Amino acid sequence: MDERVGMFRDWDSGAFTVTDLVRRYGVSRETFYVWKRRRESGEKNWFEAYSRAPLCCPHATAPDEIDAIIAMRKRFPHFGPKKIRSKLIETRGATGWPAASTIGDILKREGLVCSRRWRRRAVAVDPTTAEVTEPNAEWSIDFKGWFRTRDGERCDPLTVEDTATRYLLETRIMDPTGPCVHAALSRLFAEKGLPEAIRSDNGPPFGSNGPGGLSRLSVWWLKLGIEPHYIRPSSPQDNGRHERMHRTLREQTAKPPAQSKAEQQKRFDAFCQHYNEERPHEALGQTPPAKHWHPPARQLPQRLVEPWYDADHQPRRVRRRGTIKWRGEEVFIGEALAGEVVGLAELENGSHVVRFCTRDLGVLDSALRFHRSAPPRTRLRATPETQSIESVRDAPGLNCQE
Repeated sequence: MDERVGMFRDWDSGAFTVTDLVRRYGVSRETFYVWKRRRESGEKNWFEAYSRAPLCCPHATAPDEIDAIIAMRKRFPHFGPKKIRSKLIETRGATGWPAASTIGDILKREGLVCSRRWRRRAVAVDPTTAEVTEPNAEWSIDFKGWFRTRDGERCDPLTVEDTATRYLLETRIMDPTGPCVHAALSRLFAEKGLPEAIRSDNGPPFGSNGPGGLSRLSVWWLKLGIEPHYIRPSSPQDNGRHERMHRTLREQTAKPPAQSKAEQQKRFDAFCQHYNEERPHEALGQTPPAKHWHPPARQLPQRLVEPWYDADHQPRRVRRRGTIKWRGEEVFIGEALAGEVVGLAELENGSHVVRFCTRDLGVLDSALRFHRSAPPRTRLRATPETQSIESVRDAPGLNCQE
């Protein structure tokens, strides 16, 4: 713009010809005469460029569609463009709604979205978990990170979610202890039914450092016919679906937190209903989880029965201190199994594998030393320490540790 004014200032001086000016300012003769005609027309801002935007755009989003998009975003402030488009199609029919990218541009133009820092994603080397496709084949359980309500009370929400359908079965504030979780799951199992497996981290009350990684809670699961699935230590990405749900839970219910635990629980209850029945999920074809989940076929039994072992197993009841009586000696197995019946099966090398239900707990060698096993985990890599005791691992599925 300053160069245009300067060019015609030089022209008015009479010291330059048109050829000199176009060469000096690097424009064509046609451009010079275009600006000369605009200057002579008397236009006040002749030196400013015209907008190159089209006067009309036949494929532009209609104003009523823009209003509907904005209204849907205000109704569901945590929905992104894909979920908004899916919800509009569900409520108003497929009437040619704009693409998700266009909806995102509309929301950004209206100031209804905020930019988020872009992070480079890690490249997956191989799958971390087996794909679960059937409802109730596996549930995920975890405590969302604790926080304080505005009255200063500590809040620990327990969450339970179906892995395949993302159906949120429970979000309940409780103490992160075994008895509290046992009581909550007893009520949930009685209302919903029993899954085939439960995925969790390795910490209490779900897991332990004992044989097979079992805790009192996971021992109870095994007696119910529920397989405990443990992720690798310090690897929350192995339960990434559940962790992603936690982020949505935090953003919609705890930023900021409620005044009290009772009010916070009401928020959690409302979130469960919204998450299961209203919120479209991208992994489910932009449909809510309630359309895919159904109650399990297995129900909570009236009473638990003792584990059954084959004839080649010698049963032993674990004493209160976590020991069993074997060949006249007390051998420590694990306190989590106190009061339970384990089975010992002899191996070819004279050692005995110790089992509880379907889980191998470890190997008892001829010197009455118990080599406890780690729980079977996905992508559990061998280390030099574990490779040095390969000779002990004669039974299938054992991963023994001293």
